[in-house]
Amino acid sequence: MKIAFSTSGETLEAPLDSRFGRAPKFILYDLERDYFEVIDNRQNLNTSQGAGIQSAETIARSGVGCIVTGHCGPKAFRVLSAAGIAVYNCGEATVADALKAFREGTLKTMDSADVEGHWI
Repeated sequence: MKIAFSTSGETLEAPLDSRFGRAPKFILYDLERDYFEVIDNRQNLNTSQGAGIQSAETIARSGVGCIVTGHCGPKAFRVLSAAGIAVYNCGEATVADALKAFREGTLKTMDSADVEGHWI
């Protein structure tokens, strides 16, 4: 299974970004292959509307089974849920810390969005 993490960096030591839709990048980590790749999401940073939806569509096309992020708005959450992608809320400092928490089973899936739209 592949997991996506919202981030501003390109390594596992990069900070976990608390914003899903406006995260500058996503790290896609493949648990079976112990490998990751980076997806650039900067095109959504300054979008006045639809950043969450566009980011969610990018994640859905990437083939991941879940996303680990700080917060997720209602429109992005609906797109991710419709695509069968579980959303995990995480307050860990780095992608590596969030990956460790995921592997340990300490993260819980979100049942709904935890912030309102246009949250920055």
